[in-house]
Amino acid sequence: MKSRADILAQREIFESRAIGAFIGLAVGDAVGDLGRNQEYRNRYGLITRLFEDGKSTDDTEFGVLTARMLLDAKANLTPQKTANAWRHYILERGGAKKRAGRPLYGAIENLSRGMEPPLSGRFNVMNIDDGAAMRAIPHGILFAGNPSRAAASAVADACVSHDADGIWAAQAVAAAIAVAIADGTTEEIVHTARSMLPLGSWIAHAMDIAMSICERAQNIEDAYEDLHIKLWTPEHATAAEAIPQVFAIFKLCNGEPHHSLLWSANFGRDADTISGLVCSFSGAMHGDTAFPNEWIERLRKPSGTCLEFAMEEDIVQLAKDLVALSCSLEE
Repeated sequence: MKSRADILAQREIFESRAIGAFIGLAVGDAVGDLGRNQEYRNRYGLITRLFEDGKSTDDTEFGVLTARMLLDAKANLTPQKTANAWRHYILERGGAKKRAGRPLYGAIENLSRGMEPPLSGRFNVMNIDDGAAMRAIPHGILFAGNPSRAAASAVADACVSHDADGIWAAQAVAAAIAVAIADGTTEEIVHTARSMLPLGSWIAHAMDIAMSICERAQNIEDAYEDLHIKLWTPEHATAAEAIPQVFAIFKLCNGEPHHSLLWSANFGRDADTISGLVCSFSGAMHGDTAFPNEWIERLRKPSGTCLEFAMEEDIVQLAKDLVALSCSLEE
C-alpha cells in the first residue's frame, strides 16, 4: 500500500480510482439488482452486463447521501451532523421512497420522533444488516491511504441507523476502500477489513469462515456453494452473511473487474449490495477504466428510486469533489 502522501502527489490516479470506486458501487448495484430478477434469470441465465433498465437502488443513493454529508461537513462528520443531514435530505424531501432497508426506514422514523444517534441506530430493527456498509465507500475515498481515519469517519455515519455488526461492517468497507485506492493488494485490502472486526463478534467469526472457504477452494467456482450454505442466515442482508461473502468473492476474483461483476451480480441473496461493494473495490484498484464509459455515463446520475434528492447529484463529480477535499486536508 502506498502512503497517503504518495496518493495525494498522484492526483490524476487518485481521481480515477475514486471515480472507479464510486461508479463501481453504482454498476454493481444496478447489475446485481437485475441479477436477482427472475425475469432476467429466466431469459439470460447469467447477467453479464448492464441492461437498459438497470438503475440505482438504495445502495447507490445512500452512498450519494454519505458523500454529500462529508462534503457539507468539510470532512469533519459527527453523529449529530449525520442526523441533521438525514433530516434535511430525507425527511424534508418526503422521506425514503421504495427499496430502502428496514433499519434505514427505522432510523428515519426515530429521527422524525426527535431521537438522536447513537440511540437512533441502537434502538432500531435489523441494525446489524449491511445497510451502513453499502454507503461507506465515500469515507474510504476521502481518507484514501488512511484506513483508520476512514473507519472512524464511517462510525459517525453508521451509528445513525446501525449498531454492533452493522457499524463494524461499515468500518471494514471504508477501510478497505482506503487501502484499495492506495494501491493495496487484494490480500492487504482483505486483511485491513478483517482487522476492523472485533474479536468475538458474529461478523468476525463469519469473516474467518469465509476466508477458510477461500483457502480450501482456491477459486470462486469451488467456493461458490459453501459461501452460500456456510454463511446463510434467515435474513439475506445480515452483515455477518453479506459482508464476508463480499470479501470472499473479491479475493477469489482477485479484484478483476469483469470476473468480479459476473460472480457477484449473479450471486443471489443480497446481490445488489454484494455486487455493489465487490465492484467498488475493483474500481478502486483499477480506476474508472474498469467499467465501460457508456455504463458510467448512464449511471452517474442516480434514478431517485429511493432518495429523491439523489437525482440532483452526479456520482462522477461527487468523487472528484471528495478527492479535492481530501487533498485540501493536507494543505
